[in-house]
Amino acid sequence: MRRLVLRWLIAAIPLVLGVSVLTFVLASLVPGDAARTILGVNANPQQYAALRDQLRLNDPLWTQYGHWLGRALHGDLGLSIQSADPVGHELKGRLAVTLSLVAGATLVAAVLGVGLGVASALRGGILGRCVDTLSLLGLAVPSYWLGLVLVTLLAVKAPIFPATGYVPFGQSPVQWLESLVLPVITLGLGGSAPIAKQMRDGVLGELDRDYVLVLRARGIAERSIIFKHVLRNAATPVASVLGLVIIGLFGGAVLAETVFVLPGLGGLAVTATSGHDIPVLQGIAVVFTLLVVGVNLIVELGYAALNPKVRT
Repeated sequence: MRRLVLRWLIAAIPLVLGVSVLTFVLASLVPGDAARTILGVNANPQQYAALRDQLRLNDPLWTQYGHWLGRALHGDLGLSIQSADPVGHELKGRLAVTLSLVAGATLVAAVLGVGLGVASALRGGILGRCVDTLSLLGLAVPSYWLGLVLVTLLAVKAPIFPATGYVPFGQSPVQWLESLVLPVITLGLGGSAPIAKQMRDGVLGELDRDYVLVLRARGIAERSIIFKHVLRNAATPVASVLGLVIIGLFGGAVLAETVFVLPGLGGLAVTATSGHDIPVLQGIAVVFTLLVVGVNLIVELGYAALNPKVRT
């Protein structure tokens, strides 16, 4: 296990560097710059030139990245061009929102996906076809459209949950939960589709294995066979699918935070992109990359726990 963790940590170093370089280059290629965004179109050329020089936008691209990387290696992600606040402070205030959203959506996707997959595999028939249909719909229906439908049904026509906004957990746990229900369901329903499909196929495949016939011949109870043997073996590929789903949820969180007006990293990324705030974009890219590495590491550890061959 230690070698596995060390290997992932070493692999994360070039990944984070590569993502930071790519983000810096792509953000620099976007038309316009931060100086023009701050001053507006009516600023005179002298003010514009002075601000560009102050923000070091006249330096070569590799020099700008080198300055950012040198500070980042010392734990300083720089200052936001738009707000002049430390990037780390802005990210810290919004990270909890995004993590709450993704964690809740992961829980919904895992519980609903595994439940539907197991039920359809054991029951079959109409329920199995419903899972196939749900899988196709989950992959085809855009999350923002589903979010708008949920807002219309559960916030406008039946005002059960708030349509937009976020309440911190420390302010009111109940209101915090209510503000996350709709966005969590929006992301979780789509994420449950591939999990349900994989779980159903995995259980059906395990039920056809020879060891199941042997256990049944020995008189082992069917419930014991399902829960102690079949589900454990079928959960191994589901763990890999769950990791991909979680990573996809981070991308879907950008749209969900926009639709439900949540102050998370996704909304901050949209604002930073429109304002050419490269330090903030760099910080968001690094944080998301580290989160993806962490998710993959957790999935790998879970895979090793389920499959003894991985540990050896």
